[in-house]
Amino acid sequence: MTFPRHSGVLLHPTSLPGPHGCGDLGAVAYHFVDWLEVARQSLWQVLPLGGVGPGNSPYMSPSAFAGNELLIDLVQLRNAGWLTDNDLEPDPALPDARVDYPAVQAFRMARLRRAATYFLAHPDDAGQEAFAAFCVQEQDWLADYALFMALSRDCAPWQDWPAPLAQREPSALLAAAAQQAAETAFWKFCQWQFFTQWAALKAYANVRGIEIIGDVPIFVAAHSADVWANQDLFDLDASGHPRVVAGVPPDYFSATGQRWGNPLYRWSAHAAEDYRWWSARLRQSLSTCDRVRIDHFRGFESCWEIPATAETAIDGCWRAGPGIALFAALNRRLGVAAGELPIIAEDLGVITPEVNALREAVGLPGMRILQFAFDGKPDNLYLPHNYEAHTVVYTGTHDNDTTCGWWEALGQHERDYVRRYLGLARETIHGESQRQTFEKHADARGIHGDSPAIPWDSPAIHWNLIRAASASVAAQCIFQMQDVLGLESSQRMNRPGDGEGAWEWRFVWNQVKPWHADQLADLTRLYGRCS
Repeated sequence: MTFPRHSGVLLHPTSLPGPHGCGDLGAVAYHFVDWLEVARQSLWQVLPLGGVGPGNSPYMSPSAFAGNELLIDLVQLRNAGWLTDNDLEPDPALPDARVDYPAVQAFRMARLRRAATYFLAHPDDAGQEAFAAFCVQEQDWLADYALFMALSRDCAPWQDWPAPLAQREPSALLAAAAQQAAETAFWKFCQWQFFTQWAALKAYANVRGIEIIGDVPIFVAAHSADVWANQDLFDLDASGHPRVVAGVPPDYFSATGQRWGNPLYRWSAHAAEDYRWWSARLRQSLSTCDRVRIDHFRGFESCWEIPATAETAIDGCWRAGPGIALFAALNRRLGVAAGELPIIAEDLGVITPEVNALREAVGLPGMRILQFAFDGKPDNLYLPHNYEAHTVVYTGTHDNDTTCGWWEALGQHERDYVRRYLGLARETIHGESQRQTFEKHADARGIHGDSPAIPWDSPAIHWNLIRAASASVAAQCIFQMQDVLGLESSQRMNRPGDGEGAWEWRFVWNQVKPWHADQLADLTRLYGRCS
């Protein structure tokens, strides 16, 4: 579909400020929407909204349908009468600048259990009717998810559960559901609250002209309700373990490739059911977001298949995906005309003519990353003069370094090329870190944190890349919040291939100055990206 000429910010809700260890769907999220409106931004892009998995990754969620319970705003539960003021007292051990996931899990889940216990013990509560309606509306996935989470409390992979449960024998499922009734009610309560709070926040953003861009990982986690409940749709052995797993070959991010570990799909089984599961998944995503970015789009043409016994991705091979048949089914089952699916194709990595042909055939815009542009070759597809309008450009994604960190890591030759391409004078940013140069020039001009704007001759490389993206012909441009704030490498969201310390970044509001919004708003007006 044709997207309007807009711009926006990439920020996951967990990165928002707040007193309870991670960002959530409460007042600060609404304040961020207000800030986007002041900055004249029309898009808020998030990462997958499901629960986190191994390494705290939102791309390894226990469900492709459920929301992340850690994002539930506890204040709203207090306001409903299900928690007390004492329950909301912040834990001083929870840091402001990072998400300490084990500590956050302990703090938030304890309070969610208190709220659910109170609510479920009061059948006369005003919310009971809405809760019951939600359980009926979402029954196609909710019952399996709630039982899966209840049975996962001992942390054992579902493949190691007793065989009757692992193989989903009806009598075993009925017995488990009866035994785990209280626990499954808790998980259903959490999902009801997540989707209720998210719907309110999304409506608030939409009224202010801001659309939400969601994120759909192409693959799901092996230990997930999806694989357990739909084993015939995945390439598994007799015990339920993946025979082969997903990843990517050696690339920009890793010399040994990336071994993600997700099971691969049995696309023939999906085709036999007319892609029912994928249609339900996309319908769910588009009911919670205005459009979605599908991660690793090239996997629909062919994906990197790695033997499950391999330790790295080097020994993989390409395996054919479903191609255009999947998207034809999605159009048909979702009632959307061909070429009108509100999807952004993440077409990064090893992209072949066949992948481009598939993306163009289904009418999806691709992505361009400015940090990939400056290799000295004028035909580099990531350089703005090579864009087409049906494109979404990013300064960087969650997998990239921050722009300031990227600049610091460049060699002198690459920096010279960036300067010449962007029309920057050598002396403005030569020989100093971006932060040192920025502060020196700001101080010399009498500019401080509450200044209305930074002059256009500011040397800050992140603003120059934001400006280049805004000026391009790409219909949409997205900036990492870290790039808006000019943060360094230690503040990046993820390091692909590194399972420790990722997905933890947060900001605090005193980092955000009035001129940040003014600068974005000026760029938005200047380059015609206003609503």
